[in-house]
Amino acid sequence: MSQPADEKNLTGLRLFTGEPQDENFARLPQLVHVKEMKPAKRPFEFPDGPAITLPKTYTVDGVAKDLKSFLDETHTSALFVLKDGKVRFEHYWRTGGRKVQWISMSVAKSFTSALVGIAMRDGLIKSLEDPINEYAPKLSGTAYDGVSIKDVLQMSSGARWYEDYNDPNSEIFRMSAVMNPGGSFDEFMATMERETTPGTLCKYNSADTQALGMLLAGATGRSVTDLMQEKLCEPLGMESSSYWMDDSRGCEMVAGGLLMTARDFAKLGELYRNGGLWGGQQIVPAAYVAASIKPDGPHVAPGKPIVADHALPIGYGYQWWIPAGDRGEFTGIGVYNQYVFVDPSRGVVIVKLSANPLYGTSKGEETNKDIENIDAIRAVVAQFD
Repeated sequence: MSQPADEKNLTGLRLFTGEPQDENFARLPQLVHVKEMKPAKRPFEFPDGPAITLPKTYTVDGVAKDLKSFLDETHTSALFVLKDGKVRFEHYWRTGGRKVQWISMSVAKSFTSALVGIAMRDGLIKSLEDPINEYAPKLSGTAYDGVSIKDVLQMSSGARWYEDYNDPNSEIFRMSAVMNPGGSFDEFMATMERETTPGTLCKYNSADTQALGMLLAGATGRSVTDLMQEKLCEPLGMESSSYWMDDSRGCEMVAGGLLMTARDFAKLGELYRNGGLWGGQQIVPAAYVAASIKPDGPHVAPGKPIVADHALPIGYGYQWWIPAGDRGEFTGIGVYNQYVFVDPSRGVVIVKLSANPLYGTSKGEETNKDIENIDAIRAVVAQFD
C-alpha cells in the first residue's frame, strides 16, 4: 500500500544543516512517500528480564564522559537493551516512543543484506560471485557491470561515490534528491561510473545498497516491500507497521529509508545474534550470517573503510560495520546516530535511535560522533560482564 506525500519531501527537511529533526524523524510516514508493511499476523513481544540502570560514564580515548549528557547531546529518542532475548532497559525521550516508527537511515542496509541471504536460501541467487547485473539487467553498462554481488555487499564495487551531505554535486546529495516528486532511483543508478577496481577499496557507498535492491527485485520478481513482509516481518513477529520510503515510481530507498519501532529494529539484531535462527527456524543461512559479520580481506579490515574523505577505525562485512576488537561485535549504523549493535559474546542487542542535530555539519567525528556512540554503547554492554 502506497501513501502519497504532502508538500514536504526528504530534501525539504533541510537535513545536515543543524536544524533539529526530532519532530520530523518521528512522523516521516506523514511527510514522505512510503510503502507499508503490516504488523505480523502473530506479533512477537520480547519478554522482560531484570531491569538495569545505565552507567554514569563511558570512556573515550581514556577520558571518562557523562553518559546522560551524551544521550541528550545526540538527541537520543530511544534506547532499547536486550540480554539473551529479554528486555533489560527500555526508555524513550523527546519524540520517541514504543509505537513510534523512527527512520533507520543506513541501518536499513543490514535489513537489505538479510534479504539477499534469504534469496540465496531460496535458490533465487546462486552465488555471491555472480555479476550483479546478471540479476539486475538495468545495471549493465553502469559501474556495476560485471561486479560480483559480494563486492557490492562489502561496499567495494569500485563505483564513484562521495559522501558529502552539503555538496549538491556529490553522489549522496544527488541520490537524496531522488526522493523529490518525479525522482527515480533506477535513473540515478544508470549514471553511476567506475572509479576503482572492484574488490580493492571499501568506500562507503549508498548506491551499492540500491544496487542490492535492484538485485532483489530482479532475482525474486517482487518488490522489496512484499519480500520483506513475507520473509522478515512475518517470521520475526513485527509488532507494528513499518514502512519503506520510496520514489515516485514505487522503488524503495533500501539504502536508508526504513521506518520502524525500536523493538522491531531489535529483532534483526537478535536474529543475527542467533546466527540467523529464530524460533527454531533458520531465517537467514548461518553461513551467510557468519560471513556478513566478519571482515574477510585487508580492504575491509578496521581502519580501511573510507567514508567521504577519511577512514574509520572499524571494519566492514555484508552491510554491517565491525568494531575493532576480539569480542565479535557488529553493528548497523545510520546517520544522525542510529544503531543496532550486537555483542554475541555477552548475548546483548542494543538499539539506539537519535536525531543528533550536528550530524553532517562537518565531515568529522567531532560532530558526527559515529565512533563515540560505539564507546557509549559498549559502556552499557559492559553492565553484563
